[in-house]
Amino acid sequence: MKQAQTHRAAFILATLLFTTSCGSNAPPTDQYADERAACTFERGALPVETLGTSVPLGDQIPIDHFVILMQENRSFDHYFGTMPGVEGFPDSYSNPDATGAPVKPFHETQLCIEDVAHSWNASHLQYDDGKNDGFVLTNDPNGERALGYFDDGDIPFYWDLYSTFAMSDHHHCSMLGGTYPNRWYFLSATSFGMITNDFIPEDRFDKEPFVIMQELDAAGVDWHIYGEDAPFVLTYLPTYSASDKVTIGGIDQFFTDLDAGTLAPVVWVDPAFFGTIETETDEHPPAIPQVGEAWVENIIRSVMASEIWPRTAIILTYDEHGGFFDHVPPPSACPPDDRPPDLNAGDEPGAFDRLGFRVPLVVVSPYSKPGYVSDQTTDATSVLRLIETRFGLAALSGRDANAWPLLDMFDFDNPAFMEPPELVSSVLPPEGVIQACEALFPP
Repeated sequence: MKQAQTHRAAFILATLLFTTSCGSNAPPTDQYADERAACTFERGALPVETLGTSVPLGDQIPIDHFVILMQENRSFDHYFGTMPGVEGFPDSYSNPDATGAPVKPFHETQLCIEDVAHSWNASHLQYDDGKNDGFVLTNDPNGERALGYFDDGDIPFYWDLYSTFAMSDHHHCSMLGGTYPNRWYFLSATSFGMITNDFIPEDRFDKEPFVIMQELDAAGVDWHIYGEDAPFVLTYLPTYSASDKVTIGGIDQFFTDLDAGTLAPVVWVDPAFFGTIETETDEHPPAIPQVGEAWVENIIRSVMASEIWPRTAIILTYDEHGGFFDHVPPPSACPPDDRPPDLNAGDEPGAFDRLGFRVPLVVVSPYSKPGYVSDQTTDATSVLRLIETRFGLAALSGRDANAWPLLDMFDFDNPAFMEPPELVSSVLPPEGVIQACEALFPP
């Protein structure tokens, strides 16, 4: 991976220059960091009230298009735990198996992996009061698969992309739990008390706006969602079930709008959540990561080659860890509201006052800091707060009101990537590997 190493060397040099002049990765003029850490701000707070005027706000942010991608169920250590220059897992890290014997992380060679437990209960047991030692035990038998990791030889495009642009090694999913609740945080900054993959009772939509699209509509900011099959926003039934701003069943319209220069200012592009091993692009096990990687690569390269690239930011992240290991204990977080989790008898105790495990996040933009690794603690609502900061929108909950909006990952005065960089390509596995995975995991 010569090119990835070159980018990493550039990152090290840039980091030395940056820390010499600024002292750390922290935003040097973040006026209200202490207040946000104390969860001072509430639903309805405007960005200027929670960030101050010493950071760029509104039109001072030269981004006219946000392309937002959220893939499925991969932790930071699982994908990038061996990448140089990031906080990867230490050599001493292990988890006990059912006999008490230590299991250490290992390079995974099986591309299609049986799903790993990641429910509310499993995630809290994996967390284990900050020990992060429950990944094997929550998946016995064969719980060792939760400690497998990939490297630059397995997902080369991702490693080069993250090494080239601005990435985070302290970005977390929004709660210790599964897909639906974390994706609701991504769009609403709360899960409305939900901890399971069920539909939200309509009476919980008691305060409007309850989703970022309603805020965008009120502000006159156009948006669109493109889904390879059924985009996640349909879980907000019936609000968006027939919206002309939601494209269901393929993303050809995304490329049509991109080529025509008519892409909305804020778009979400959802992968295929269903299908065969060869067609499912969300990276959710047992889906093959390289299939999703190639799908993401096509979108990113298409945006880079388009006329909107000079004023665009692509945000790529994951909804939650999927049950795969991460060694960093999830930190405390600001509760979104007063609604407690819907716990049943036998559920692990907990509240919405803690983030989940780390997941990958990268900002791909002409204004991304080259090779930058953010150490700011963020979660899915930080992406919401970035959109709110750009368009002057109020916070949807106490969580996004107190979130840091990723601004340290940009340099708006010195864009480094107006000319898109060369990146290595993803590589799909041989047909025999795909066929073997299809035999193991039929549709």
